[in-house]
Amino acid sequence: MAATGAGLAACGMPRRARACPRDPRDRPNFVVIFVDDCGYRDVGCFGAEGYETPHLDRMAAEGVRFTDFYAAAALCTPSRASLMTGCYPSRVGLPNVLNHTANIGLHEDETTIAEVLKSRGYATACYGKWHLGHHPKFLPTRHGFDEYFGLPYSNDMWPRHPTYDAFPSLPLIEGEETIQYNPDQRQLTTWYTRRAVDFITAHKDEPFLVYLAHTMAHVPLHVSDKFAGRAKSGPYGDVLMELDWSVGQILSTVRALGLDNNTLVVFISDNGPWLSYGDHAGSALPLREGKNTTFDGGQRVPFIAWWPGQIAADSVCREVAVTFDMLPTLAGLAGATLDPERTIDGKDIWPLLHGAPGAESPHEAFFYHLGGQVHAVRNGKWKLHAPHKYSSLAKAGGGGWPGPYETKEIGGALFDLEADISETTDVADQHPDVVERLKGLMVAFEKDLADNSRPPGRI
Repeated sequence: MAATGAGLAACGMPRRARACPRDPRDRPNFVVIFVDDCGYRDVGCFGAEGYETPHLDRMAAEGVRFTDFYAAAALCTPSRASLMTGCYPSRVGLPNVLNHTANIGLHEDETTIAEVLKSRGYATACYGKWHLGHHPKFLPTRHGFDEYFGLPYSNDMWPRHPTYDAFPSLPLIEGEETIQYNPDQRQLTTWYTRRAVDFITAHKDEPFLVYLAHTMAHVPLHVSDKFAGRAKSGPYGDVLMELDWSVGQILSTVRALGLDNNTLVVFISDNGPWLSYGDHAGSALPLREGKNTTFDGGQRVPFIAWWPGQIAADSVCREVAVTFDMLPTLAGLAGATLDPERTIDGKDIWPLLHGAPGAESPHEAFFYHLGGQVHAVRNGKWKLHAPHKYSSLAKAGGGGWPGPYETKEIGGALFDLEADISETTDVADQHPDVVERLKGLMVAFEKDLADNSRPPGRI
């Protein structure tokens, strides 16, 4: 079903409702668009080249763009665990990527965004990549979502993987039932988008949450015929153009139904680009490195928020915010109460989104960690790396095949991210007091995780 204004009118739906049926301050609608492996520079308004993203650019022109927004992790599962629970992934026992053999997943006692909003009468749907456990007890329908349609883990975990042939058939799930194996991935972005549009339309008279977790732009790249070969930059650009189209379908549906003054839409990437795939990967420039590292290229991601009348048009926020801030922020807007006995790490960032005068990041520090190990901390403009090894691209691949990485090591380096966004010049020797203060923050954080972490769910 087309979701342009003309298409909606042709289907018997109004081009624009005369009035919003609810007070826009009472339980607003939420659409969280979460794309995969999209780098910091992969959206037009962030500097993309070789293709255009007009809908995302318009979204930013009508809303707010964050320059210092972070995924809580540089990998798929932990990043999604953070978004859903409002916690650092290690706090909920999911610091690593799950695959088809995993017997763990999101614990049944964790409270997700969907469950928080269900307590306020929201209709909830998840379309796309879940990756928080593939067994029935871990699926979205067991964690507060009324509907689910999508892949339970990454789309490269299938028999056609370029370098690993031991994956079984990839399941496409509806609800809790596998309806197809090894689906035509060229249709995934379209299928997810149509489901989201239909759900928004069906629930236009009640508060709703749509979690649209696109499989793309994770490799293997797939794009429908309507976008194949359109980007000057190649297949990755084609995929981003189709994701941009999807955003346009969501926004035009919201506008056509007259819900734009009562709907917050956010666009986020789960982590930085998978650089080893070369022309099938995005770009994090001018940031250093990419996915699977705790340099900013791995975790600083494009973020755009849109809510006409509530978020100032064409605004830019340069304060630090994180994916785990979504849960308390949406809860606050919905009037939901969070359990004071359950530790979360997220903070309500509505003042930043709304552009409140003098609003600052609610985080004293943001901690970068990989595989359960704390690698770095950011406090204001300062970022301190603890000594650690990391994977750095040795040679980019191409045509859907990855290139090799090499192991490197960084010492206890301090960077001024305002003056040195690319993390190239270690200034630790000039600022020993800053180094000691940030070391103290890391020690305190590691102790807090040790004392206040919870296990994953198990079968």
